[in-house]
Amino acid sequence: MTSMGKTRRMMSVGMIGAALTLTLAAPARAGETPAAATDRNAAGWELTPTGTDARFRGLAPVDRRTAWAAGSKGTVLRTTDGGRSWRDVSPPGAGELEFRDVEAFDARRAVVLAIGEGEASRVLRTEDGGATWTESFRNTDPRAFYDCMTFFDRRHGLAMSDPVDGKYRILSTRDGGRSWEVLPNAGMPDALPGEAGFAASGQCLVSAGSRDVWLATGGGATARVLHSADRGLTWTATVSPVPAGDPARGVFGLAFRDRTHGIAVGGDYRKDQPSPRAGAVTGDGGRTWRVSATPPPAYRSGVVWLPHSGNAALAVGPTGTDLTTDGGRTWRTVDTGSYDTVDCTADGSCWAAGEKGRIARLSVRKGGPGTP
Repeated sequence: MTSMGKTRRMMSVGMIGAALTLTLAAPARAGETPAAATDRNAAGWELTPTGTDARFRGLAPVDRRTAWAAGSKGTVLRTTDGGRSWRDVSPPGAGELEFRDVEAFDARRAVVLAIGEGEASRVLRTEDGGATWTESFRNTDPRAFYDCMTFFDRRHGLAMSDPVDGKYRILSTRDGGRSWEVLPNAGMPDALPGEAGFAASGQCLVSAGSRDVWLATGGGATARVLHSADRGLTWTATVSPVPAGDPARGVFGLAFRDRTHGIAVGGDYRKDQPSPRAGAVTGDGGRTWRVSATPPPAYRSGVVWLPHSGNAALAVGPTGTDLTTDGGRTWRTVDTGSYDTVDCTADGSCWAAGEKGRIARLSVRKGGPGTP
């Protein structure tokens, strides 16, 4: 691609991110619901026909046309036409597995993580768009329970397990998920009593750049964020202001737009419990965290930065979607639909997924209702 072509492409993608931010951020009129305001402003989630009732907590969009989703009952879906149709590419015989994370490299190559105690935790990989799958890791330690997975590039990735022998266990691959090894835990801080990760959105382990990775926790006396700058060999732990102190509370999702600026979301996933201080931000790579001045109003499990938009991000949960335009300091609800996870691509497309087969794209139309 010529330098002029690259410049035009960057401008186009940047305009998409700006349009999403501006349309979602416009305030509601008096008496108007956030969803109605989103519709009036010509931006919002558009559900796509998946043909399943599986719950999707794993989501990996590649670009505006291609995306993968992984969920309950061993279900894996793939679209190559922007969500107009989804193909069931589930691994044969996987109906008893709970897929909670998926990482995709393109329309043909993807890695999925199944969670659970002992051998229920597995990693499978496809190189032909889901036509065939190869199991590349099966956990044989009954004490381990893998929650999330992340990749730095097409070759290097990590998966994390709840604490074993008092420390989080980290699994590493250097060949795109074809093989895995457990990393030594000498550089891992001790876990707190009752502390664990949450396999709620595929975002309890996230990376930015070629070496930095963060791990979100809850369940213990405090909710912490652990950071490694060497691909999981050594870690430091920092207390977050998101409430914990209960197995249902803590940090559920993380997003970093670079190695310094990050957002944490969470709360209490129980429907009858409030979730105060459900959002926090960092500007120093996770060394310190401060609570959002106006946090999301309820439990949120997934979060993502809007592409090429500066300080805008979306957070999702069972009761709605919230938008921030100031880097996570203040949030406003823009949709009341139920979603568990959310992700965006470099070319400006954003996707969300959740219960009852729900997978949606964030859409910006050229005009609001009534515009020809």
